[in-house]
Amino acid sequence: MRSTITARGQTVVPAQIRRRFKLTPAQRLEWVIEADGIRVIPVCEDPVRAFRGQGKGGATARLLATRKLDRAHE
Repeated sequence: MRSTITARGQTVVPAQIRRRFKLTPAQRLEWVIEADGIRVIPVCEDPVRAFRGQGKGGATARLLATRKLDRAHE
C-alpha cells in the first residue's frame, strides 16, 4: 500500500490498515527510524489498558493471603 505526503507533511493511513489495527481518529502514532526503513506504531493512550491481561492472574488472592499472614504474625 502507498500513500502520499502533502506539502504540510501529512499523509493518509489506508483504510485497510486502519481497520486491521483498529486505528481511530486522533489516535497517536509513534514513528521509529530503523536501519532499513521506518516503523509506525500505534500508541495506546491508556497505559493501564495496554498492560491489562499481561500478568499471571490471581494477584488479588495473593495480596489477601499475604496480608492475612502479616496479620497473623503481628
